[in-house]
Amino acid sequence: MKIDVSVKKKLYLAVVRFRHVLAARTAVANHTPGTATEQCVASLLVVWLCSVQVRPQTLLTMNRARVLSYMLSQTPPGTSLVTVRAWLLGGKRGKASAPPPPTALAAEPFLNGSSSNYVEEMYSAWLHDPRSVHQSWDTFFRNASAGARPGEAYTSPPSLAEPTPHHVPLSSIAPAVISPAVSETQITDKVIDDHLAVQGIIRAYQIRGHSIAKIDPLGINTVESSQSRQLVVRNYMNRFNESDMERLFKLPMSTFVGGKETTLPLKEIIKRLEDAYCRSIGVEFMFINSLEQCNWIRQKFETPGIMAMNQQDKRLLLARLTRSHGFEAFLARKFSSEKRFGLEGCEILIPAMKQVIDRSTSLGVESFVMGMPHRGRLNVLSNVCRKPLEHIFTQFAGLDAGDEGSGDVKYHLGTYQERLNRVTNKNIRLAIVANPSHLEAVDPVVQGKTRAEQFYHGDSEGNKVLSILLHGDAAFSGQGIVYETFHLSELPEYTTHGTIHIVVNNQIGFTTDPRMSRSSPYCTDVARVVNAPIFHVNADDPEAVMHVCNVAADWRHTFHKDVVIDLVCYRRNGHNEIDEPMFTQPLMYNRIRKLKPVIDLYAEKLIKEEVVTAVEAKEVRDKYEKILEDAFTAAKSETRVFNKHWIDSPWSGFFEGKDPLKASPTGVHEDTITHICKRFSSAPPNASDFQIHRGLQRILSSRMEMVKARTVDWAMGEAVAFGSLLKEGIHVRLSGQDVERGTFSHRHHILHHQKMTNDTPVDKSQYNTLANLYPDQAPYTVCNSSLSEYAVLGFELGFSMTNPNALVIWEAQFGDFNNTAQCVIDQFISSGQSKWIRQTGLVLLLPHGLEGMGPEHSSARLERFLQMTSDDPDVLPAFSNDFAIRQLSDINWIVANCTTPANLFHILRRQIALPFRKPLILMTPKSLLRHPEAKSSFDAMLEDTEFQRIIPEDGPATQNAANVKRLIFCSGKVYYELTAARKEAGIEDKIAITRVEQIAPFPYDLIKQECDRYPEAELVWSQEEHKNMGAWSYIQPRIATALNHERHISKCDKFAIDSEGHESQSWYEYWFPWLFPTSSPTEASIPTKNQTSIVSDTRVLRYAGRAVSASPATGNKMTHTREVKQLLEDSLAL
Repeated sequence: MKIDVSVKKKLYLAVVRFRHVLAARTAVANHTPGTATEQCVASLLVVWLCSVQVRPQTLLTMNRARVLSYMLSQTPPGTSLVTVRAWLLGGKRGKASAPPPPTALAAEPFLNGSSSNYVEEMYSAWLHDPRSVHQSWDTFFRNASAGARPGEAYTSPPSLAEPTPHHVPLSSIAPAVISPAVSETQITDKVIDDHLAVQGIIRAYQIRGHSIAKIDPLGINTVESSQSRQLVVRNYMNRFNESDMERLFKLPMSTFVGGKETTLPLKEIIKRLEDAYCRSIGVEFMFINSLEQCNWIRQKFETPGIMAMNQQDKRLLLARLTRSHGFEAFLARKFSSEKRFGLEGCEILIPAMKQVIDRSTSLGVESFVMGMPHRGRLNVLSNVCRKPLEHIFTQFAGLDAGDEGSGDVKYHLGTYQERLNRVTNKNIRLAIVANPSHLEAVDPVVQGKTRAEQFYHGDSEGNKVLSILLHGDAAFSGQGIVYETFHLSELPEYTTHGTIHIVVNNQIGFTTDPRMSRSSPYCTDVARVVNAPIFHVNADDPEAVMHVCNVAADWRHTFHKDVVIDLVCYRRNGHNEIDEPMFTQPLMYNRIRKLKPVIDLYAEKLIKEEVVTAVEAKEVRDKYEKILEDAFTAAKSETRVFNKHWIDSPWSGFFEGKDPLKASPTGVHEDTITHICKRFSSAPPNASDFQIHRGLQRILSSRMEMVKARTVDWAMGEAVAFGSLLKEGIHVRLSGQDVERGTFSHRHHILHHQKMTNDTPVDKSQYNTLANLYPDQAPYTVCNSSLSEYAVLGFELGFSMTNPNALVIWEAQFGDFNNTAQCVIDQFISSGQSKWIRQTGLVLLLPHGLEGMGPEHSSARLERFLQMTSDDPDVLPAFSNDFAIRQLSDINWIVANCTTPANLFHILRRQIALPFRKPLILMTPKSLLRHPEAKSSFDAMLEDTEFQRIIPEDGPATQNAANVKRLIFCSGKVYYELTAARKEAGIEDKIAITRVEQIAPFPYDLIKQECDRYPEAELVWSQEEHKNMGAWSYIQPRIATALNHERHISKCDKFAIDSEGHESQSWYEYWFPWLFPTSSPTEASIPTKNQTSIVSDTRVLRYAGRAVSASPATGNKMTHTREVKQLLEDSLAL
């Protein structure tokens, strides 16, 4: 049948129109479009169409695309031209060979005869106006026109199913190619690579944008603009030219710069990324290994317009900046020669802290615990905590103290305030913990106090109590305690559920440049170890700072993790107000002197924006100035300062209604002892499937045998102390390295389920015995700590400051490890009450004893704690009925070395029984933990018993005291060695041995009684430590004072007796001028034979023990044995 010429023409035009489709679908010899092969095949098709017998109406109903697709789909890939021509020319109805099976055509099933009319209509409409058809048709026709191969022109809708492994949807790689408003080019490798490059650019800004951010107000460390972009995007931009900047790209899911838009020109993408990451804020967060958290941060900084502030917030910010700047300016005028470590150069800190507090309060936080160094502390006390200005100004006046304590400099003091937050209209509690000059030492103390408040308020998620830590840049990177504290942040028993860190980054440490003080790019890099996001912000851009503060508060509330705000600022003065910084930083301070204060910059900005007028800005300044002047005038009328006004941890109601010199009894009923011991010696009740380690079963069995014998060893005595306090409602917390089991495997407070399946624990069950003694008991916390002493001891100190009705204990793995926490011991524990009127009942358990384990596992350095006690060796306190408790009240801490489990039981309970709180430094044993003699009867812990400050001799020597030749005083485990050697020598009736259990405060009254009891005995102090260590240097002058204060003294010019028969000069005061004269001694200054100061019957205390040494103990076993033998001989040889 002949085909009408018009039909032929239409078909030929279709061939020409779709020549690229034709070439792609022939796949003949894999030639490219536009070659002779394409023209040949087109001609063959026309010849074939003219020769085959096809009904015209059929052809007319077939759209052009379908004709070509159908014809060429019959041609298998790789078919030669000869084969195609032969097949096409021989294609008579009924005579043509069977067509090859469909291949790519199956991907376009809608191109069939039944839909040809619809397809034709869509195609015609698309030719007229591409926007008149659905996006899917537009995409298909564009791709077909661009030369897509069979099956590639059609793009299937996105699947809701997860991609198969190693596959990603095309839309996520180059989605812009299939968008109707983007491009008419085909999906080539270049298109895909361009889109991948755009994604690389986005990620580069997210990772490295902070490195070129303009966060330095001085401009010293700002990267030049000509180099900045290259530092971030690196080679990604090399593939784009200027014309590409206007190309539209589909935005990936990893960015929020588009807002509601899904596509943006490349130029706009880069601009928005630079606005988010390279202006006044630099964000470090891409090291965080949580996609959810990274996306959260992206959204907070990339969303267009997210940093916008309304006029009300801007006016509030200006008012707060005015107060911050005005306070420092006022102090500079009134006290120009005083060191105050002002905030000039970082006045934005005050609005920043207040914004964090406001935002957190709106999210439910009720209490804020803060720690900070000295810079800006007075400003924070005034404008953040609302400390009365009169109290601050009187600190400059040099007035006498009106209450107890030695006090501290004004920029170390803390405070506690309860006030109304006017922004949220909620009551809040604010505490700033007192801090010494050791800048970061307060960090773990704040964390411990925060954790305690959360614990006692039942705030298990940290929604009610928040810690805020302020840092200096040099200290943040330079002091190891920062790292140690960060590593407590995620530990179950130490986490505070997120801390907001604010770094006042002066870009200098005293006089040291950052390049000399740290090896990391930023001072904040230490925070990366816990995946804390870090927000660097230019402190001279107040609105950027406010946004960062909001994000930080939201982050902490959402994820309960740490976050760091790095306020990059400067220090307008030197290290202090009287320091000259130009000596060492001329470049920096030349620039600083040219800078306007941030208050002026921001006021000018708001005036220009017509948010405020110049008159309104001046009114705000004048109003605060008047407040300062009125407070200054009121402060002039004060005559004394009060240390109690600066307490950071007040104990409301604790001291009221108590006799300050009366302690509660420490003994308990025998039923309580028996119950606790039985439970402590038993497996978990009602848990038959709880499998206990066989070695532990033997320990429990031996404990039960002790219960039957009514005796306790060291571990059980400690457990009875804890358990009895828990019964009374006292929370007990034991913390330290390996405390759950005990360093020496003696405690075992946590039992572990031992059942295994294929060498894997079944459920990792644990059982806390002491936490399950009584149904209504107080909670018991025992927790292994990180391998840190400094941070963990500081943490427990902070915990103990919060609640006086709790026994908080830190145990060192070995006693000498306390020296890595020496800063906490020296600056906080020993002197805290004197400086800051802050009491604590914290207990330090320090394993101590020379047992041949070498220098580093022997001595807890008892001498250091005794040297820091605050009792005078030359003053004998007046003896009275309340002598013992009065001593405890007057001293700064208690130092003891107990030798019996009963005394351990009493001294631990006494910490709670006292009407006040004192730190307890307790030397604990190692070998005595299992010593058969180091046990106590239940009788020594009953209701009529108490702690024994000394344990006197109770053997044969007491029967004939007048004939005792020697009285030995000792402390600790050496007692058991002495008694064993004495028994072996058979001299128990000739030598009496008295144990000094409480070394400080020194038991003068009891020591004197013992000496009087054995009037003819030689007095010896025996210790296992070396002579220049241990208690000898503490004991010697105090025993001399106890013995000689009432002895008859011959009258002489240098050593007189007062009217009551007491010495008017101590032996120290008398002999010191002669031993260490200020000029050459004269005959009159040296005692003569006629000037006998002490009569011949004066008793002298002799030393018996190891000789002086630089090392705490020998590392040689034979030397150790020889030293022990010599010690015993010196002590017992008559």
